[in-house]
Amino acid sequence: MSAATQYETKEISFKDSFSVNFLYNTLFGRMLLLLLTKPAISKFGGFFMDTKISKILIPVFIKNNKICLDEYEKIKYASFNDFFKREIKKEFRPISKNISDVFACCDGKLTAYFIDNKSAFKIKNSIYDIGDLLADKQLADEFIDGICLIFRLTPNDYHRYCYIDDGEYIISKKIKGVLHAVRPIALSKYKVYTQNSREYAVLQTKNFGKIIQMEVGALFIGRITNNAKNGIFSRGEEKGMFEFGGSTIVMLFQKNAVKIDNIIYENTQKNRETVVKMGNKIGEKTIREKEK
Repeated sequence: MSAATQYETKEISFKDSFSVNFLYNTLFGRMLLLLLTKPAISKFGGFFMDTKISKILIPVFIKNNKICLDEYEKIKYASFNDFFKREIKKEFRPISKNISDVFACCDGKLTAYFIDNKSAFKIKNSIYDIGDLLADKQLADEFIDGICLIFRLTPNDYHRYCYIDDGEYIISKKIKGVLHAVRPIALSKYKVYTQNSREYAVLQTKNFGKIIQMEVGALFIGRITNNAKNGIFSRGEEKGMFEFGGSTIVMLFQKNAVKIDNIIYENTQKNRETVVKMGNKIGEKTIREKEK
């Protein structure tokens, strides 16, 4: 996918299913949320999704989410979670061979934001402080005037994610929290990304400098499985996966490190998400003076 490609877009809607509207827009629903957003509840749900009986949910899930199984290897699944974290055939998620290309680390609905000189960015009426997001003010200051990308995964997306460049770990960190939904309706009520359980890695990459890749848990999705917490990694190598449901990946880039396609910013400003697949080009490395 080149910068000139016409991306598919999706209007950000604050309307949702009856059950989600009930949870976030009624007094009793919000009271119930106090219980449902606890990680222990997600652990219980995850336990069921690991059982053999959970396989009965697979056909309905495939139909409701219009999942094309031709893209995946034909195997027998031991549980719903086994199906949910299935691996896709590599030819359906090709990675750009141009090392200057910034590509999507996962499937998702993408929005892009500029981090201001106070180390913050705005989503609708909520101001997100990077220091709160990372629970580290000093680290956040390194990303002032940088870029924040948010990939919102939904149930029909591929739920594995990868590294966007060669590099090595600097640190990794896990932050305990609750587990709100990551749907727009929840974002309009709560500062989801600074409240939810999340974990992130600070990565020193070969072509894009220091970046942060953060996985955010969501309602009923307490399990984030990363394959490594340290060491070196390669461009396109699998970093990890989410189990049942949809969730979010947040990526932070430092000032003047990359240039993201303008259409993605324009869509974000128009209250639209840009639909991407893992491996799609979404921008490119910024050529610094010393490299010219």
